[in-house]
Amino acid sequence: MKEGFSLTGKDAVLFDMDGVLYDSMPNHSKAWSIAMDHFGMHMTPHDVYMNEGATGHDTVSRISMRDRGCEATQEQVDEIYSYKAALFRSMPVAPVMPGALDVIRKVRLSGRQVLIVTGSGQKNLIERVQRDFEVARDHMVTSFDVKRGKPFPDPYLRGLEIAGVSADRAVVVENAPLGIRAGVAAGIDTIAVNTGPLDDSVLESEGCVMLLHSMQELSDWLG
Repeated sequence: MKEGFSLTGKDAVLFDMDGVLYDSMPNHSKAWSIAMDHFGMHMTPHDVYMNEGATGHDTVSRISMRDRGCEATQEQVDEIYSYKAALFRSMPVAPVMPGALDVIRKVRLSGRQVLIVTGSGQKNLIERVQRDFEVARDHMVTSFDVKRGKPFPDPYLRGLEIAGVSADRAVVVENAPLGIRAGVAAGIDTIAVNTGPLDDSVLESEGCVMLLHSMQELSDWLG
């Protein structure tokens, strides 16, 4: 971790969505578990959090390779992900993460750009985040906008392009190992907010510059 890290010299903050802006990971975990069981595979909550941030295609392919010994076909991916997405939509609406609205407000008041970079393909949540956080669709990167999702740097590199800033002028806020890895691979200082069940060491090992345990803690740090 970097001692005395601050947002000084930073022009944009790139936020992940699930587990950062919304407390949506419990719903994702349940939906993935039910969907994988339905199709003869298995996905524990730990599996879900370790794969968080990857596209649905990559998640299905990883679990298929592990449980079936082969990658899933595109047809299988589409079928499984559609089933999982329908389950997710049927679940109670995920609440905004406590402190998240304050974080976004403080970042904007400081004159910095706000972007959202998510591996999600859940259209209902992508539409909702635009309303709740007043982020235009052209300031979002989703699974529909890149060929390679997290942990590849591509989503965050695309975010830098949209913001028109270099990596050293941006900060990433992430809660997942794959997302932190993606931010670091893009050359961006990445703050970890551990809102899930994983040990801090799992996130720290990916190279974050600092680790907090809630968005409220991040809001307090911003002052």
